[in-house]
Amino acid sequence: MTLPPASRDSGYFAPSRPRVLAHRGLAIDAPENTLLAFAHALAAGAPYVETDVHASADGVAIISHDPDLMRLTGRSARIDQLTAAELAEVDLGSGESFVTLGEALHALPDARFNIDIKTRAAADAAAAAILEQRAAHRVLVTSFDDATRRATLAALGGAVATSASQRGVVGALVGARLGLGFVVRAALGGVDAVQVPERQGPLTVVTRRFVDAVRRAGVEVHVWVVNDEDDMRRLIALGVDGIVTDRADLAVKLVKDLANP
Repeated sequence: MTLPPASRDSGYFAPSRPRVLAHRGLAIDAPENTLLAFAHALAAGAPYVETDVHASADGVAIISHDPDLMRLTGRSARIDQLTAAELAEVDLGSGESFVTLGEALHALPDARFNIDIKTRAAADAAAAAILEQRAAHRVLVTSFDDATRRATLAALGGAVATSASQRGVVGALVGARLGLGFVVRAALGGVDAVQVPERQGPLTVVTRRFVDAVRRAGVEVHVWVVNDEDDMRRLIALGVDGIVTDRADLAVKLVKDLANP
């Protein structure tokens, strides 16, 4: 398999496959997307944390999946209505609060971050934090919106790992189903990974044909969100390169067991 383009210039892909990406950290005994959840994931042996970034009212990259505080705190305020200082005062439980991307990169210098950029405003904010922390070699940036993903890459000078946006995934899926490798390669030009659910509604996305076609294009396949051990085992046997999971502890153990039967 041809190595993904960023792996030649970046340490992001240095750990061995299959990769375990801790979805919002390991939030069993910690609030999701907090330093505590990330620390738990790393302590369990996960080399990657998957997270999300919005921009605060003062333009700081804030780690949060949701655009507002309702699900986590019951407050209707949006992330972009509060400053980073105000968000730092929000109680998320277990002594944790919202953290900036810069603070997380600084606090966890050995962690590799898979960062979903949620808004266009967050693109510039995230890039600024990554550059300030000199962390481009240990991050992958992505977004469902291709313009947002490209804006982040441009702000970072392009020297960073990235995964396909929705447009690229759809193109790769169509190309794989038609057996047209050139379509898959064109759809995934300039990206290092596709990160997809195994199924989307009635459509099975992750098939042997899809995995093989994407890997022949020199791109990795990461599947989200997989929490069942049997599903993890089956997908790894199918040839996927990474598992995005809420149960990084289980996934790490499984990967070790598979490596040492």
